Amino acid sequence: MAHPCPRNSSWKCCPFFKNEAELRVLWSAPDTRAKLLQGLGEKGFGAAQSAEMQSIIKAEKSDLFDVLAYIAYALPTLTREERAARAKARISSAFNSKQQTFLDFVLAHYVSQGVHELDQEKLTPLLRLKYNDSLADAVADLGRPEEIGTVFSSFQKYLYQQPSGNAL
Repeated sequence: MAHPCPRNSSWKCCPFFKNEAELRVLWSAPDTRAKLLQGLGEKGFGAAQSAEMQSIIKAEKSDLFDVLAYIAYALPTLTREERAARAKARISSAFNSKQQTFLDFVLAHYVSQGVHELDQEKLTPLLRLKYNDSLADAVADLGRPEEIGTVFSSFQKYLYQQPSGNAL
């Protein structure tokens, strides 16, 4: 595959990922996604520019991942709702029912608010919101805090896997 940058040289996303598979891996984990977003921001492509690009390509309801993949690789965009629906099928076989209920709650926030709802620092506020400010109830339902953190981080890969069995 040819280097993707010539598609739109004004969006210098290419130094941050080598190919589509690497973009999916980086975007699938909150910590590496945050580093990627920080790097893009440092190069002049922060939140305002990202929102402008979403508007230009008519992807306001899409994840920023879709914007990057569209620009770099001409991939079709999905709405966050479509992306969440695809992930739910995979999540149902990977997590227990209480975890699925919490992840459905997280996905609803992702669909309505955007990818930043998947940031690691959003975990505690989401738990407080879901469990009416009772972190003890969250722990009783979902397990130790470390387990909850792992569930929150690990489910995100299902949002960004290739469809039709072409998973990471």
